[in-house]
Amino acid sequence: MELILKKDVEHLGFTDDVVTVKPGYGRNFLIPQGLATMATTGAKKQLAETLKQRAHKEESNIKAAQKQADKLSDLDLKMTAKAGEGDKLFGSVTTADVSDALAKEGIEIDKKFISIAGGNIKRLGQYEATVRFHRAVQTTFTFEVVGAAN
Repeated sequence: MELILKKDVEHLGFTDDVVTVKPGYGRNFLIPQGLATMATTGAKKQLAETLKQRAHKEESNIKAAQKQADKLSDLDLKMTAKAGEGDKLFGSVTTADVSDALAKEGIEIDKKFISIAGGNIKRLGQYEATVRFHRAVQTTFTFEVVGAAN
């Protein structure tokens, strides 16, 4: 029996896959649990159209992400933070702080898409951060943490 998966099913397939299973497994488990639907001719055509639209949308998302990545790679970002003796910061610079600094420069990125090499920053200096715009597009940029003028 052919089915179209609505959700990922372990050891069987991923969402929108067309799979062949034994009739009992399909009728008694997959369909009642809402994990799959019958793979009729109409459903297969609809799935093909959906995948085609999703691929087109995905392509435009990748282009937009690439534009943002290019914009970010040209950026010279300097962040100020209060520091004490030996260039040690009071507190630390986190991904949220980097996200806020980027927002001030006109680049809106959620903190969960930013990762700082080495974790939170506790000293003044130059650092690298990686931003994942899309699963296919990520970029690394450098920024500098400087001491705040007293």
